[in-house]
Amino acid sequence: MVWTHADGATPGHDGCAPTNSDGNVFLPGRRTMYYGSPSRRRIEAAKNHLMSEDMPNPALLPAGLCDLLPPDAETEASAVEAIMEVFASYGYQRVKPPLLEFETSLLSGSGAAVADQTFRLMDPDSQRMMGLRADTTPQVARIATTRLAGAPRPLRLSYAGQCLRVRGTQLAPDRQVAQAGIELIGCDLPEADAEIVLVGAEALSAVGLTRVSFDLTLPMLVPGLLDNAGIAGPARTALTRALDRKDAAAVARHGGPLAGLLGELLLAAGPADRALATLGAAKLPPPGAALAERLAAAATAIRARAPGLRLTVDPVEFRGYQYETGVSVTIYAPGRHEELGWGGRYVCGETEPATGLTLYPDALLRAAPKREAKPRVFVPDGVDPAQAAALRARGFATVAGLGVTTDQVAEARRLGCAFVLQDAEAVALPS
Repeated sequence: MVWTHADGATPGHDGCAPTNSDGNVFLPGRRTMYYGSPSRRRIEAAKNHLMSEDMPNPALLPAGLCDLLPPDAETEASAVEAIMEVFASYGYQRVKPPLLEFETSLLSGSGAAVADQTFRLMDPDSQRMMGLRADTTPQVARIATTRLAGAPRPLRLSYAGQCLRVRGTQLAPDRQVAQAGIELIGCDLPEADAEIVLVGAEALSAVGLTRVSFDLTLPMLVPGLLDNAGIAGPARTALTRALDRKDAAAVARHGGPLAGLLGELLLAAGPADRALATLGAAKLPPPGAALAERLAAAATAIRARAPGLRLTVDPVEFRGYQYETGVSVTIYAPGRHEELGWGGRYVCGETEPATGLTLYPDALLRAAPKREAKPRVFVPDGVDPAQAAALRARGFATVAGLGVTTDQVAEARRLGCAFVLQDAEAVALPS
């Protein structure tokens, strides 16, 4: 629909609210039309527009951002601490990088892969550009290669915090993303690849997620095959799009000399044993064969310690952060499309081998069984504080009454309590 003023003028050029060809006032950026005579419509639209601009909704947040309210904020915090406790039990020491850094350090090395997702701002003190982290792994890599350069290897570090991204995706529209993860730096063995999966599985179990699938991938396999075959330009774009969409017919059409191999690998995606057998039998160039062997060794190491863990393999999956260089993993829950976690092998600094895993607490809580908040007990004014302390020691949350209350049951209900403290005991409110 073409929007014009009722008098034919270009919208907005005469200072009036624009209208459509039927004379209905339309405010750009707003799905609002006002009906009536053109002059009256313009006056009402202008008044409403000014009022809305003068009195913005204080609860309105930018797209992709939200407030986390009770009890969800407490639930997320307790889940993160349960995850971090598992990480610590395996020797991963916690670090806390800043939310923003100078752009030159934040986006160097592996950080360059998230440059297009990084918010930037000017530091008023130094007049240098800074960036808000979009992913924590590059910051941990910086810490490992600078502040902890002399620490014994392998170096095990963990972290938890918020990240901010320029834009979300269709499946993950949130732009503020919570992360909790581990990095294993200085070891290039299949056992290290297996460790991050096994530790991640136990961390997920700590928040009630036991039926999850770890999808093992080789992000460098497809690009390496295309490079080796000399596929570039529009042909490469069409082929990678077909692989990304899992379109076997399009892969056969655009695959050229790799059509047979890529089609075979595409159809092999699924349970690990079948996919690994297909990879092992495939005629891959030496770099691809080395990647396939490493993936098989990592899967063997995982199965040796957790034979019941559900493993799948997607040989042609290559999405993810562009700093991944070897065996990678994505975590899914049955019946859900969003990723619960993502990780894999990368280069820390210039040459140091590393691998890591990042869990997404927001997604975990959407998939996990509901975690019950502490039961709330109303404590009337004047009660012995020792009685309330005893209830807190038993796992209750005590809500103190401030001032004399004539109806304790009604006040308890008003404050969201399911119990009231009477005679040193938490007594359930009558139904």
